[in-house]
Amino acid sequence: MLRCSLGRPLDGGDWFVHHGTDVETRWDADVPHLTPNDRFFVRNHTRPPVVDVHSWRLLVTGDGVLGERTYSLADLQSFTSRTYERALECTGNGRRLFADQQGTHRPGTQWGLGAIGVARWTGVPLSTVLRHAGLRPEAVQVMPVGLDEPYVEDGVDHGRVRRPLPIAKALDDTIIAWAMNDEPLPVDHGFPARLVVPGWVGIASIKWLGELRVTTSVVDSPWNTRWYRMHGEGWAGPDAVLDRMPPKSAIDATGPLEAGRLAVLRGRAWSGDASIRMVEVSTDGGRTWDEAHLTGANEPSCWVGWEHPWTPPAAGEHVLMTRATDSLGRTQPDRAPANDDGYLFSAVVRHPVTVAAPYLQTTVSEGV
Repeated sequence: MLRCSLGRPLDGGDWFVHHGTDVETRWDADVPHLTPNDRFFVRNHTRPPVVDVHSWRLLVTGDGVLGERTYSLADLQSFTSRTYERALECTGNGRRLFADQQGTHRPGTQWGLGAIGVARWTGVPLSTVLRHAGLRPEAVQVMPVGLDEPYVEDGVDHGRVRRPLPIAKALDDTIIAWAMNDEPLPVDHGFPARLVVPGWVGIASIKWLGELRVTTSVVDSPWNTRWYRMHGEGWAGPDAVLDRMPPKSAIDATGPLEAGRLAVLRGRAWSGDASIRMVEVSTDGGRTWDEAHLTGANEPSCWVGWEHPWTPPAAGEHVLMTRATDSLGRTQPDRAPANDDGYLFSAVVRHPVTVAAPYLQTTVSEGV
C-alpha cells in the first residue's frame, strides 16, 4: 500500500526509491506536473552507452524504405520539430501492489507507483523521417534498436534492446526526441536521441536510438515475445500484446490531517492514448464515492490534477481511494487482471492515512 506523508523526502534529500540501478520517483516528495529530469524514474536493461554526439548517426534501413539513409542530430533538428508534454510509464509500474493488495506476489522490480513521469519532449515526428527516407506503402512496422549493450540473461545474448512498433502508431504521434524539459536528453534517458511513443508501455520508447528497421513483414523481438507481453492463464493471441497503458490515479502528499478540520485532497490521474473524463474519490475505504474536480491541462497520454474537499470525521486510521475513468470509457477496476509478470497494475489503490485528534486550544481567564 502507499502511505501518504509530508511533502518532503523522508531522508532529507533522496528523491527516489531505489531498486538496484533502477529508481522510482517518490510520491511523498511533492512531484510537480512536469517531473524534473533529475527526479524522473530510471529503468535500464543494461548500462547506458557512451555516445559521441558528433559522430552519432541514426540508420534507417529495411525493405520498408526505398534505401538506407543515415541522419546526424543536426539533420534531425533541421526538420520541423514538435514539442508536447507526455507521460512515460514503466510497464511494471505498480507491480508491488499485486502482492500488497491482491495477495499475488509477482517477480521483477517491485515498483510502487513511481515508475512514471511527465516531461516536455521536443523532437521530430517519426513520420517525417520515415517519409524522408522513402517509406514504402507496404511497410507494416518499424523496429527501433537501441545502442545500449546487448542484454545477456543466463548466458543467452538477446542482443540490443528493440521492440516492434506498428506502422500506424509510428506515423501517428511518435517522435524522435532530443530534448527533455527543454534540455538535452540526460544519459539515463536516451542521449542523444530516443523514441517517445505516447500512451504506450514504456519499453516502446527505445532509448539511445541507433537504428530504425522498417519492414514489410512482422518481425518480433524478445521484448515483445519473451518479455513485455501478458503471460499466464487466459492470455493468448492479440489480447496478450502490450501497447497502450490503462487509466490510473494517485493521491499526492496530504500533509497533516486533523479530525473536524477541512482539508483539500489532491492528486493526479492519467491514461494511455486518452484524456481523463472523471476522477472519483472515496474517503471511507470504497463504501461511497464522490466526483473530484479536475484541475489544469487534461491532454491524452499525460496526467491531469484533481482536488476534493474532505473533513475527516474522526481521528485514527482512514483509507482513501481514487478511481479514474478516461475519455475512452475505461474505468479502474477493483482488481488488476492477473498475469505472471505483474504488468499493467491498474486497480484502484488503497491509500492509508492517519488523522490526528482535534487540537484544543485552552484560554485562561484572570479574575478581577
